[in-house]
Amino acid sequence: MRSIELFAGCGGLALGMARAGFIHDKVVEFDNDSVTTLLDNKQRNVKHVSHWGIEKVDAREVDYRALSGIDVISGGPPCQPFSIGGRHLGPRDPRNMWPDAIRAVREIAPKAFVLENVRGLVRPDFRPYLDYIVLQLSYPYLAPRGEEFWEEHLGRLRQHSSSKAGGKKAYRVLSKAINAADYGAAQKRHRVIFIGVASEFGEQWQFPAASHSQEALAWAKHIDCTYWHNHGIRRLVQPSSSTEARIVEKLRITKQKPASRPWKTIRDVTYDLPTATKTETIAGHWQHPGAKVYPNHTGSCIDEPAKALKAGDHGVPGGENMVVGPRGAVRYFTVREMARLQGFPDEYNISGSWKAATRQLGNAVPTGVAEVIGRAVHDVISSS
Repeated sequence: MRSIELFAGCGGLALGMARAGFIHDKVVEFDNDSVTTLLDNKQRNVKHVSHWGIEKVDAREVDYRALSGIDVISGGPPCQPFSIGGRHLGPRDPRNMWPDAIRAVREIAPKAFVLENVRGLVRPDFRPYLDYIVLQLSYPYLAPRGEEFWEEHLGRLRQHSSSKAGGKKAYRVLSKAINAADYGAAQKRHRVIFIGVASEFGEQWQFPAASHSQEALAWAKHIDCTYWHNHGIRRLVQPSSSTEARIVEKLRITKQKPASRPWKTIRDVTYDLPTATKTETIAGHWQHPGAKVYPNHTGSCIDEPAKALKAGDHGVPGGENMVVGPRGAVRYFTVREMARLQGFPDEYNISGSWKAATRQLGNAVPTGVAEVIGRAVHDVISSS
């Protein structure tokens, strides 16, 4: 099926959607480092990437009406306006690209779309704007009028949705805050996913169910110990947090093995990489110096999913871009390790300096999560 990727970054969402069976006619990104990464992987014929039509262009300048026949739109509008760590300007932030993502849906009229953003968007302060996004995606044909403020447009959309005409939505839209670890990523990354499918495909489809859980990992580590056996570790390792300790205690009482799969850990996705040194023997796998621990800057436990990677070169404020080894030693993740945490294959290079690569990966969508969601959407619109 034909698709278009907006706000592509270094390609996490685009790659996952491609694995799910979508062929990107156009991949739109404006950041220089990210475009360099995309073009480099295209030129090296990385699987799924070699045919992408990559364009360095501002999404606000794209004429989407010329893109007829596109089945699916995917993309992640810049998250800074709604990020917990940002300036919290929301719709007043000039970097807010939601209007252009919605314009793309209005002008292309695809069969479906997948859009994502930070979970800060679901905070009470932004709840009205979250409702505004969902209503616009449900009724994209009811466009803003000239210089109409978004609050006024929201009022019209609410009035329309409650009217008799409002029963005929263009798209059924589901939005959900998820933890990427629950969908197989080796990272506790909380995002908001918007899935919209044209009304002609009915309402029987649901948001993809989570497949992994912290409870299943606790069982594998502390009840049947298969986690340690699989990694060739014989020593007894205690729960890494009070939360995990409570889960283990509950599991020992109930004696019921979770039906889900265990959360993936840092060790699970990096165990076969050699020890990183100053010399790069595998692309991106070299040690960046200077990692330090101080209050509230503690790194990630190697036997847990990583904290969410951050776009800052040092991962402030919580040490998100550092890993704590079994004996307490702390170091920065290598670029290759961060790429694995985001689900990129080893042949996929992240271009630029340490800071540039970290920023790209800190903004990426885990490819495995994108693939799960993409397959669910593909199934809905292909089965009909």
